[in-house]
Amino acid sequence: MHTLWKKTVCGLLIQVLVGTQLALAASVVWPTPAPPRPVLQQVPPITPRPNFEAPSATHCQRGIETREVSDGLPRPVPFAMGPMLRKEMAPERATESDALRAPHPAPLAATPAAAAARSESKAMDAPASPFFGAEPRMAPAQPAQQNTAPVTAGMVDDNAAFSEYLAFRKRTQVAHRERDVRDRYLLEVTDTQGRGLPDAEVAVQSANGATTWLRTDAGGKGWIHPDAFDPGHSRFYDVTVRQGGMLTTATLQRGQKSAVEVHLTQARQPAPARLDLVFLVDATGSMGDEIDKLKSSLRSITDEVSRLPSHPDLCLGLVAYRDRGDDFFVRSHDLTNDINAFQGVLNALQAGGGGDEPEAMNEALNEAVHHISWRGEQTTRLLVLVADAPPHLDYGGPQYDDDMMAALGKGIKIMSVGASGLNKQGEYIQRQMAQYTGGRFIFLTYADASNPASGPGRETVHDVRNYSVQTLDKLVVRLVREELDKLPRS
Repeated sequence: MHTLWKKTVCGLLIQVLVGTQLALAASVVWPTPAPPRPVLQQVPPITPRPNFEAPSATHCQRGIETREVSDGLPRPVPFAMGPMLRKEMAPERATESDALRAPHPAPLAATPAAAAARSESKAMDAPASPFFGAEPRMAPAQPAQQNTAPVTAGMVDDNAAFSEYLAFRKRTQVAHRERDVRDRYLLEVTDTQGRGLPDAEVAVQSANGATTWLRTDAGGKGWIHPDAFDPGHSRFYDVTVRQGGMLTTATLQRGQKSAVEVHLTQARQPAPARLDLVFLVDATGSMGDEIDKLKSSLRSITDEVSRLPSHPDLCLGLVAYRDRGDDFFVRSHDLTNDINAFQGVLNALQAGGGGDEPEAMNEALNEAVHHISWRGEQTTRLLVLVADAPPHLDYGGPQYDDDMMAALGKGIKIMSVGASGLNKQGEYIQRQMAQYTGGRFIFLTYADASNPASGPGRETVHDVRNYSVQTLDKLVVRLVREELDKLPRS
């Protein structure tokens, strides 16, 4: 009887426990099972979705493709070229094939000579001006005039000297878009042998849903600034990393460590070096000297880059900008591997317009980050910004802080170059973009810091110290080499 009672009680307890478990299981919201997939199949996208598309172009073997962004202001349209100029002003890409189909001369934006003619149209007499119905002069692009005086520049790495950078931010009171970077953590993504994995996709998400994205640099590293994207100041963050179909997660806890190490169970594979190098250039009237120097030094830059030990597959792009009411607002030339054609486009670029000091840098950065055909995995992506004025913060369109965050998510490092005359606000904003994306702040130097006409030297008006000086072209090549040297070698 005693045994029977025990069996009965045990049976009742089991039924209660099973019932309880069933009730609990019914109350839990379980995730939908993922469909079966091969181990190396592409991992599903991480949600929530970022405000940018991942770089995915497979090549840059194209001719010059040009796109213009309109400022929305009306402009006179020449009678003979009306349809084509309207296409040029539309926010879409005009290709060389469009020019071949056109019954009239090619659109101004698609032809280097025409672009130069357009930028100089204010100096033309009335009968020759395209704004009075006659066709523009289509002279071939002239090579840039050679100026033997070198351009010298210094450079600071605000991530390496972070405390000095924070002190600079504290003492520099200028209008800017605030992103708090005081609390930061170094992310290191490595393979099974502890070697850095380049261009790995990373999502950092708090419990309240605040999320940011980044891609590791050529050495498998990147910076995470929680307060720049999470107004809730969460304590814990999920760090999700994926590459080549592999996915893993880690936890970032504030104040615990200064670095987060994530390991992917795959070997770092050597691959041919690929470099996407885009120049983002202020083309207003005060930038004439800097543009001429870039024209004359481009060939030496590309030649030296091609001779680097990694022998990178090089693509070049250009985004030029002015301001509202100028001959053009933002004009971009997509990435191409045709160096000679790119040199022709650059030669055709003339400085003009401007007026007030702020320029359309916000809109141009948005164009460079989101509309240039950046190549996909295993690519080193560098954006060289050359400007002597800050952006307009009052236009209400794209804002540089949003797009510097998108640049980090796409794996684009911004190397900002402060040209002569750059004021404190411009310096502050350029250094913001460079620091956040892991880039560098570069500044021109002179024999007399207050007089750019004094010639090359070591002096600068910028709030920097402990810097070395090189010619600008050598400095650009040095930065490219430092990035490419981090890549795995075959």
